[in-house]
Amino acid sequence: MERIHTEQAPAAIGPYSQAVRANGLIFTSGQIALDPATGEVIKGGIREQTARICENLKAVLSAAGSSPEKAVKTTCFLADMNDFAAFNEVYGQYFTQKPARSCVAVKALPKGVLAEVEVIAVAD
Repeated sequence: MERIHTEQAPAAIGPYSQAVRANGLIFTSGQIALDPATGEVIKGGIREQTARICENLKAVLSAAGSSPEKAVKTTCFLADMNDFAAFNEVYGQYFTQKPARSCVAVKALPKGVLAEVEVIAVAD
């Protein structure tokens, strides 16, 4: 098992790794809309936050030798299911191979963000 870390994505805000490589797969931790440079939540609504989340995931997957195109499963958490359509618009630009996915509404997310996404991807 190998722990993955990159400065191109936000540092973990708890006792976990950005991702772990095991048995040919990459398992990312959930990413939220944090600016990697400042560690602060970016400004904007669900579209802006989803784009930042996907860029963070792209950076973590790249550091692990993978990419969104190699995702086999994502799990998406939304603070408000009314954001589902707008979330999908942006998410679909990054996960073009249409991996398996679960998407659920949750009561609250860290730092009051609107969404969180985690990925399982094939390693190169």
